[in-house]
Amino acid sequence: MRDQEPAPAQRADRRLSTQETAELLGVKPETVYAYVSRGLLTSRRAHGRRGSTFDAAEVEALARRNRRESMAGSSPDELSVRTRITLIDADRYFFRGVDAAELAARHSYEEVAEWLWTGALRPGARFVAPKEALAAARRAVNGLPEHSSPVDRLRVAAVAAATSDPMRYDLSAQSVLGAARSLIPTLAAAQPLQSPTYADGEPIARRLWGRLSYQEPDEASLRVLDMALALLVDHDLAASTLAVRVAASARAHPYAAVSAGLGVLESPLHGAASGLAHRMLLEVLDRGNAGPVVADELRAGRRVPGLGHRLYTSEDPRARALFAALEDLPAAHPALAAARDIVATTARHTDLHANVDLALAAFTVTYGMPPEAGETIFAVARTAGWIAHALEEYEERPLRMRPTGHYVGARPPQPLPEPPGRPEE
Repeated sequence: MRDQEPAPAQRADRRLSTQETAELLGVKPETVYAYVSRGLLTSRRAHGRRGSTFDAAEVEALARRNRRESMAGSSPDELSVRTRITLIDADRYFFRGVDAAELAARHSYEEVAEWLWTGALRPGARFVAPKEALAAARRAVNGLPEHSSPVDRLRVAAVAAATSDPMRYDLSAQSVLGAARSLIPTLAAAQPLQSPTYADGEPIARRLWGRLSYQEPDEASLRVLDMALALLVDHDLAASTLAVRVAASARAHPYAAVSAGLGVLESPLHGAASGLAHRMLLEVLDRGNAGPVVADELRAGRRVPGLGHRLYTSEDPRARALFAALEDLPAAHPALAAARDIVATTARHTDLHANVDLALAAFTVTYGMPPEAGETIFAVARTAGWIAHALEEYEERPLRMRPTGHYVGARPPQPLPEPPGRPEE
């Protein structure tokens, strides 16, 4: 069965209603009026009824233009997607044009998330999970096998939270943002409790800490966790983010879109990379020298975890910001020294710099967190970015994220396959 897309207008001189125009363009009705205000469409009051009408030919022309622009800059081997969320340029990255590292240093995770979603800051923003969503998520997570991974629990919690939200199919910005503000604290509460719980309504960093460490945090360590969450909110079209946009392009609701991202996140090349760096740091601390540890990694045919990033020629700016914050915490100095030893050891022969996985590992090792803690931090943080990309994709033409396959198999017609013959008796 072919994917369904809005059918083109049958007659160029026909007047379209606002709803018909929105469906043809693959946008919301309010976006149609935004096009009018920007001079991209002209509207005319309908005779004898409320609402505006639009010239079908003009709407078709705008639809074709949008399709061309959505593919601009792409090649057969590279997918290009227009976005206003994150820019990576000259070894720095920016959220809506603002230096992301500076934003994370001055604002909380929740405030950075709001900036990413709306382009406006909400000082003191807090996210609160509905009791129904929390109860559903905890029941579902408690039913998992004992040794389920953190991302397993997050995926199940996201699905359970969706079942408690009857408005999940409403893809208006207001409804999606409401879902996001309740889903993030629900995910934070989906992990087993390690230390005394915190009240709902407190910052996500404080609520998440009790799920990651037995140690009681002070304000300085909580601030570093909050900064880590804010730094990891988004990073352009990472693999998980692309999965989210594909789901949103098919008009999956926000919980389903986040579930798509979580499904991709659990990879050693993505969200799980910090766990590998965590284990390596522990070994360096145990052996007192990075040299033999790095040698063991290379002898086993593995890349050294926590080093290099395809988008940066020097040190990952997220790592730089986290390392600088950890410098102010005396407890973090041993892990920082081990991380520097790893970088210095590999720098003798390669031009690789620390990435955010190594910096995140230095933080999780310092506070006795499990190796999977970095993956949990990454997933909860990135949920805000996934929602930002879903919001953006909901404004685009439906199903535009559907590439055409390049078939390289046997050319038809081929004979029908024969079942395997019976063995000779």
